[in-house]
Amino acid sequence: MTAGTDKPSTPRKKDNENKTREEKINEIMADGATVVKMEVDYSESCDKKIPEAQTLAAKGKLSEAFEMLFALEKQTRSGADTHSTGRVLVTIVQLCFEAKDWNQLNEKIIDLVKKRAQLKQAVAKMVTECCTFLDKTPDKPTMMKLIDTLRTVTAGKIYVENERARLTHRLAMIHEKDANVAEAKTIMQELQVETYGSMERQEKVELILEQMRLCLATKDYIRAQIISKKISTRFFEDAKYAALKLKFYGYLIELGQHEGGYLDICKNYRHVHETSTIQEDPVQKIQTIKNVILYVVLAKYDNEQSDLIHRVETDKLLEEIPKYKAVVENFTTNEIISQAAFCDSFEKELREGVEGSLATDVFSRDEAGEKRWSDLKSRIVEHNIRMMAKYYTKIRLTRMAKLLALTEAATEDCLSDMVVAGTVSAKTDRLEGIIDFTEQQDPLENLNSWSVNTNKLMDLVMKATHLINKEEMVHKHLAGGASE
Repeated sequence: MTAGTDKPSTPRKKDNENKTREEKINEIMADGATVVKMEVDYSESCDKKIPEAQTLAAKGKLSEAFEMLFALEKQTRSGADTHSTGRVLVTIVQLCFEAKDWNQLNEKIIDLVKKRAQLKQAVAKMVTECCTFLDKTPDKPTMMKLIDTLRTVTAGKIYVENERARLTHRLAMIHEKDANVAEAKTIMQELQVETYGSMERQEKVELILEQMRLCLATKDYIRAQIISKKISTRFFEDAKYAALKLKFYGYLIELGQHEGGYLDICKNYRHVHETSTIQEDPVQKIQTIKNVILYVVLAKYDNEQSDLIHRVETDKLLEEIPKYKAVVENFTTNEIISQAAFCDSFEKELREGVEGSLATDVFSRDEAGEKRWSDLKSRIVEHNIRMMAKYYTKIRLTRMAKLLALTEAATEDCLSDMVVAGTVSAKTDRLEGIIDFTEQQDPLENLNSWSVNTNKLMDLVMKATHLINKEEMVHKHLAGGASE
């Protein structure tokens, strides 16, 4: 199940989006539990006793106020009056908060939730109210204890799953602020928000993105990739989610850079480039298309890469960055690229930038940038070998190494890798030092070809035999007529 659904919204789902939070909770409990019908209405009792209890608490008689409220809570709970029970529970926790008695607040929360046949809607209201107290706690230990209490009482309860998710996220952020990122990630992994029926899709996506961010921060790339599958990209089609879209694809780009998936990074940058906020910013738009160009060039050649680089070449924005356009043209033209000339022409602008053209961080002067620059040189060599395979049937290894500006050993290694990958078809005569680019046919294809040729030959033989017989019969007929 993904946070953004791929299926069209049904009428029921549209109705759900228009419902209040309380109505959604009631519906969830109706689906998953027995519906409790109100037997007695205690609204009048609550209207009378709750103000009296608040007055007693204001005078310092907190115990008497609690005694009155707990008796009222028992009556409303026994009568299944959900609304009144919710009012009583909220009043009890509010009195504890106003008295700044945090220990008693934690105890009362646990006691009230454990009451026999406690009403779920009432518990949900109380937990929601308690969540508002977190920002008003006097110190961090008090807040941590209150969070722990609320997470304990909400564990396994579907009707307060949203509150538990928010509390868990808050706890994770506290641990991250304390430089305990691993613990924060572990806490966030408890959440399976993609299964929450009452949570809005935007909030689901935000929490899943937080899970991705913490996984990337702890270098747990495998889990980050798994989590990314929980978000449907169709969710980002709405322009109002542009910020979340940029964050999502930013994490995917970081994940791709670790795994060296240049083609995936290029696709992700294309999605970033199509975002409305990027299109409105001329500088960001140019920088993004530069990244698209460099990563599509860095990707290894295959049908998908070839199709993508030709589509990128048609982008009108390339007219504003002629050097980057020339890079694309080098790789789409069926000609050998001189590696030395390429470096002289493009290295400074691609790696350091020039006036009027900022450099990207693709070929930065760090370890990752140096590796990508080395990979670019490898892509040039692979492009040149493909061009040789297109124009040559046979070529000497020494001549090939000279054209590639490599040693013979390095040339042979690169060619072997491309043959294994299926990019080119070649055979090497190491004794003679000759590379044969003639494409070797499959034995089954050779047999089929021979069979077809044999059939054609037999057809010709049969046709010739027929014509000979016909000619003989004509001559016999003419000879017989002449003798008469």
